Amino acid sequence: MAVPAFASVRPSKPDLAVFISGVTSMGLEMLAMRTLAPEFGNHIYTVGGILTVLLAALSLGYWQGGKRAAVATNRQMSWLMLATAAYVGVVVFASDILLTYTSALALPARYASLPAVIVLFGPPTYLLGFISPYAAELSKKEGTGEASGHVYALGTIGSIVGSGATTFVFIPALSIDGIGLLFGLMLVGTALILVVPELPRRPTAASVLVALALVGAAAGGPALFDIDHRGEVVYETQTPYQQLEVIDNGGERTMYLDGAQHSALDLDQPDRHVFTYTKYFHLPMLMSDDIEDVDRVLFIGGGGYTGPQDFADQYNATVDVVEIDPSVTDAAEEYFGLEDPDQSDDINVHATDGRQFLQRTDQTYDVIVLDAYKKEQVPFHLTTVEFMELVSDRLADDGRFHANVISAPNGPAAEFYRAQYRTVQEAFPDAYSFRTSDSNDVQNIEIVATNDDTAFDEAELEARNDVRAETMGVNLSSAIDNRLDEPNTDDAPVLRDDRGEVDSLLDPMLGQRYVIEESADDGGGTETDTEPAEPSAAITADSNPGARATLVG
Repeated sequence: MAVPAFASVRPSKPDLAVFISGVTSMGLEMLAMRTLAPEFGNHIYTVGGILTVLLAALSLGYWQGGKRAAVATNRQMSWLMLATAAYVGVVVFASDILLTYTSALALPARYASLPAVIVLFGPPTYLLGFISPYAAELSKKEGTGEASGHVYALGTIGSIVGSGATTFVFIPALSIDGIGLLFGLMLVGTALILVVPELPRRPTAASVLVALALVGAAAGGPALFDIDHRGEVVYETQTPYQQLEVIDNGGERTMYLDGAQHSALDLDQPDRHVFTYTKYFHLPMLMSDDIEDVDRVLFIGGGGYTGPQDFADQYNATVDVVEIDPSVTDAAEEYFGLEDPDQSDDINVHATDGRQFLQRTDQTYDVIVLDAYKKEQVPFHLTTVEFMELVSDRLADDGRFHANVISAPNGPAAEFYRAQYRTVQEAFPDAYSFRTSDSNDVQNIEIVATNDDTAFDEAELEARNDVRAETMGVNLSSAIDNRLDEPNTDDAPVLRDDRGEVDSLLDPMLGQRYVIEESADDGGGTETDTEPAEPSAAITADSNPGARATLVG
């Protein structure tokens, strides 16, 4: 009796096809997010565009497959699997160039990712949509309802496996091309199983050719398109959180996360602040009553750890760093001079979310620096008034909070800055903001808030800077000159946990140029800024140590 019972639950060939189509369709959806993020960002419009296009493609496949299901056979499903695998090979081989062409289309920024999703992931998802109605037609279940429920259940289980395996296993362990190759070979293997034991000549030969093409695409695609205008790629990986690249250009080394610049190191002058905004991290120290009283500093966001290392070198303070991505910390240790955190007495690293860390710690800090925003990818839970109140609670009574906000200082693209400033004001007695570029483009705007009542004017800050510049290792006179007047926040919202307004506030910045100013060493132990390059200039990393503006977007 045991043998018949086992045979009764043994999956049929259509069952296998449905399960694998579920695995692959959801796996491709997860892969689409990682493929498009470096080019278009990881904001709600990219994610929503992927979901919209792939659901539409899948629905169209269901509809067309249902119309043709009456003549469905296992061999037809085999050909569908092979066609899908072949297109996955195209995606593996030519995704970079297809992304380049589709991103150049003249579309509003919020819709810019749609052509790329349609071209890269629409066709294979559409083909996979045929499998479920074909499998329902071929099912041995009695009745339409039972057959449909059986297929829905198997497809959903496959989607669960595909989503979980891609998220928790494949992306941390493999490259995007490697994952695409795995899905392609999985489809080829299923196509062969669907026609065994006969193994007809044409499907078998096609399976071999598609498998070879997949392997060739994975091996040849990256080599063919391995020309990067940013410089020499010395390291790249896919982490569970983002794409991480370390790129050398001239004498500078830059860390890119999902295509956005995050940290830079001058290989010849490691103490130089390559990006001007990292100098501004010292503003809380300038506003502290006594630098010697600053014993504990927290950085939320590590990147290349240029800021935390600078603080550890300049001040007699313990620096805690919350960096959610351990791979970023490893890259900082390997390529940006970070001492092994396990061996360091000055820098402690915590691999967790910044808000969760603050909720769980009972440590009080004198300075907290928030450096976890990207231009179009802002973790909203680190922007809200509830988060700001939590930061205030974890600061000493005279503590200082510094937020590196990416926005424009005025105009339509300043909506996020004005909302963030008003939100900070809700939690702190006083707030000050400083632009890092003379342009009105999207840039790094530094907001400093104090946990006690202060009324710093320009003269007082200049007087403090005259005394403290050498101790801090930076001259902040240019930062003081760049202090902004308090923005008009009458129509700006207070950001709250229960209102998802951040994406709409970032919307005016989509597609806008992002300017990152660079600074130069004046040879006297402190740094000064020079005039930024004209916006029309072609900006590249070269041997010129003078300040310049890196134009992004």
